[in-house]
Amino acid sequence: MTDLAGGAAGEIYKDGKRVATFAFSNILYLRDLSRNSKKLTQEATNLKETRKYLEIRRFKTQSGIRDWIATASIILRQVERLETKYNNEKKHRWKLFSLANLSKEMEVKCQEVCSHREKGVFMKETAVMELPEPVQRIPTLKLEENSSLHKVLQHVLRCLEDKEVRRIGIWGKLGTGKTTVLKNLNNHAKVAEMFNVVIYVTVSKKWSEKRVQDAILRRLKLDVVGNANVNEAAWLISEDLKERKCLILLDEVTDMIDLNRIMGIDENPDSKVVLVSRYDDFCKCVMKADELVNVKPLLRTEAWNMFQKIVGPSISNPLIEPLARGVVNECYELPLLIDRVAKTFKKNGEDSVLWDYGLEQLKRWDSIKIYGKDEVLERLQICYDDLEDDEQKVCFLYGALHPQESEIYVDYLLECWKAGGFIKHANDFRSARNRGHTVLNELIKVSLLERSANRKCVKMNKMLRKMALKISSKRTDSKFLVKPHEGLEDFSKKEEWEQAHRISLMNDQLRTLPETLDCRNLLTLLLQRNKCLTSIPELFFKSMCRLQILDLHGTNIVVLPSSLSNLIYLKGLYLNSCSELKEIRSSVEALEHLEVLDIRKTKLKLLQIGSLVWLKCLRLSLCNFDVANYTEAQVSRFDLLEELTIDVGSLEEGWDKIVDPVIKEIVKLKKLTFLRFCFPQVDCLGLFVEKSPVWEDPRLIFHFAVGYHDSAVAHALESIDNPSYKILKLANGDGVNPIVMKVLTKTNALGLIDYKGVSSLSDFGIENMNMIFDCLIEGCSGMKTITYGNGTSKAVLEWLKNLHITNVPELENIWQGPVHAGSLARLTTVTLSNCPKLMKIFSNGMIQQLIQLTHLRVEECHQIEEIIMEFENTQLENQALPKLETLKLIHLPQLTSIWAKDSLEWPSLQEVEISKCFKLKSLPFNKVNATKLRSIEGQQSWWEALEWKGDAIKQRLQPLFIPNQLL
Repeated sequence: MTDLAGGAAGEIYKDGKRVATFAFSNILYLRDLSRNSKKLTQEATNLKETRKYLEIRRFKTQSGIRDWIATASIILRQVERLETKYNNEKKHRWKLFSLANLSKEMEVKCQEVCSHREKGVFMKETAVMELPEPVQRIPTLKLEENSSLHKVLQHVLRCLEDKEVRRIGIWGKLGTGKTTVLKNLNNHAKVAEMFNVVIYVTVSKKWSEKRVQDAILRRLKLDVVGNANVNEAAWLISEDLKERKCLILLDEVTDMIDLNRIMGIDENPDSKVVLVSRYDDFCKCVMKADELVNVKPLLRTEAWNMFQKIVGPSISNPLIEPLARGVVNECYELPLLIDRVAKTFKKNGEDSVLWDYGLEQLKRWDSIKIYGKDEVLERLQICYDDLEDDEQKVCFLYGALHPQESEIYVDYLLECWKAGGFIKHANDFRSARNRGHTVLNELIKVSLLERSANRKCVKMNKMLRKMALKISSKRTDSKFLVKPHEGLEDFSKKEEWEQAHRISLMNDQLRTLPETLDCRNLLTLLLQRNKCLTSIPELFFKSMCRLQILDLHGTNIVVLPSSLSNLIYLKGLYLNSCSELKEIRSSVEALEHLEVLDIRKTKLKLLQIGSLVWLKCLRLSLCNFDVANYTEAQVSRFDLLEELTIDVGSLEEGWDKIVDPVIKEIVKLKKLTFLRFCFPQVDCLGLFVEKSPVWEDPRLIFHFAVGYHDSAVAHALESIDNPSYKILKLANGDGVNPIVMKVLTKTNALGLIDYKGVSSLSDFGIENMNMIFDCLIEGCSGMKTITYGNGTSKAVLEWLKNLHITNVPELENIWQGPVHAGSLARLTTVTLSNCPKLMKIFSNGMIQQLIQLTHLRVEECHQIEEIIMEFENTQLENQALPKLETLKLIHLPQLTSIWAKDSLEWPSLQEVEISKCFKLKSLPFNKVNATKLRSIEGQQSWWEALEWKGDAIKQRLQPLFIPNQLL
């Protein structure tokens, strides 16, 4: 009994102990429930990252990795179920047993997760990855050594070597070879040395962030399973590129691409970007490029060499070569087109008949399909299609009325746009011009128009003009008849005239015009510079009741026929330089919509057009005034005038006799916003300034000449292209007048020509010149310096951008005295020419202010010994002249030094030209400065005589040297 009792008691004790142990362990599990949940979640996260790494990378052996990924996915699903169960059960805190079991499951599962992750980490470290090759070579045309495209490539390579440059924008017109440069960059051996991986992406017009990102993922051999969002994929790319130098090449970029969002590029400071676009502003302002590189059409010799290389030896046949040169001429120096056309003509071998026929077909490409041209046209039309609205499109198409590559004056073009109704939402001439300039700048920005050498003009590329004509031919509302500069002696077919909306037969040899026509649709008629045209039939204009623009300037017509009165909707009439024109047979009162009239250099008199009192813009010259019988109210009757030009040299006979009464009439014009006028003396200018109510209006733009001089400076002032600049030209004057000082306070561009009685600009009151952006000085025999710094205690010439000085015989320096902070801070261009006594350019303290100086040219200044004088610049910082890009030193026989040391960094310097400076024996460069320098031009003998501080410097600069011929 006792044994039984003792045995039972022992069993009870053991069971109690088990229960106690079980209860205690459950209590521990309950206590650790939250901790186990958090630890399981963290370990599951680590397992997911390992799985993601193994999922997205390609390995040479995949089977074991696939099994591991599959098991990891099962485990992670089990973890998710436990987490769901935990979130549900923790709300029922009385279910102690269930919660304890859940905690135990989590602990066991956490061990399984850790164990499986360790296997994955081992695989990650031991499996052999299939890494992307550093560079994927792209088939492309190899660039000729020293060609313009090769120079662009070298420039980009130097930018990639610059640690401060992370983004480079290559821009230019379609077809100029930007893509060819980018592909050659991709294939370049130096790039392979500089970067661990190069990624080339062509961004299509209908791009998306996801598409660009997917292209990068494919290049990196990252297999993203499922639909990973942009942020997740960006993290993967960024992680993959850690500690690797990456170069991203983006071609055909037209819209904003956020590379930080796509690939986290800011997290990788060693990564760089080169992008290709048509627009420089887009590269700089939108894509934040640190450096811009412009790709221009090939030189003619380069175009020929490229064509020759593709076609091969058959081109050397003397029967083929002249034809081949004709073919190249039709390709407009565009590499894209040259490549396509050359491959076509290569098939012709040495068959001159086929070459001749092919050339004729090429010239007639408008109606004959030629391989290559249509493709280029379609690509060019992208620029046109991308224009924001129809206003920009019709303005562009209008340019095709002018001969190919001809210069079109901007003012004239904008007037035609307004007269044609293209410029919307403009009530007056000023707002129309401003809107027109906005449209023009947009067309220039996208390379549909380009600035010509004369900055006041634009021109249209031959290929773009052909594209514009092709587009116009398909529009029902704007049929063109365009045959300018084709040597026509007789008018085109009657049917062509009568179907056309706009006709351009300018620059031809027309002798006659049709007697009668049904031209009720005609809106524009351009017949200018038909010098053989001497008469217009009486009924010629009868049916042209909708005509808006009529240009007859430069013809030899004698009278305007009576049918002119039928042009009741005419808005622009250009008769300038019709030197024989003396009569208008009809009453001009019928031209009630006429806004612009130009009769300069005609024999028409003011009284003949006196009834056109509603004119907004009138242009005259002295020959339009009846000097002998001038009476009042010949100018002032045009009281709605907004723009008035009176072209006259102050030395022309008779001008001094009528200038005072003319001025007295001009001051009555209250709506003027633009006035171009020549005042014989300062007193005449004073009369206008004192009496005119518009003088105080800040909107008034003036182009004033006081005195007259036909000099290069005078013409340079005329070519300033900023439409808002107020220009003052002072010629052959003497001394300082308060009126001049008053006008200077509003002047933006100043020309001083053969002016006497002043020793510097300071004589005019330098404080009056803080609105001057351009200053051109010629002659001025008494001038010894440009500015005296002693006469002021604050910054002066703060807004001066361009300073050009020539033939100033007594000039000794540019600045004399202290240079206050902020003075010359925006100066970008300095040209000094033929100043025989000039000894120093950068006075003490001046160079520190020139933080924007970009171009410096010094020519025929025979006393210059140093460009930067050492004794006046002892504290010169190594970052001086940080923006200087071009340095040209021509015929400086005493020059011995640019800068005596090699301490300056020259961070922006790209081009150096040295000519006839044979005493210059050293250059201020070392092994590491001037990192952007791409050319040093000079005589071979001068280069060979240079002294070097070490062979390494010479070896670095030798490839940059370009020999020129001694002039």
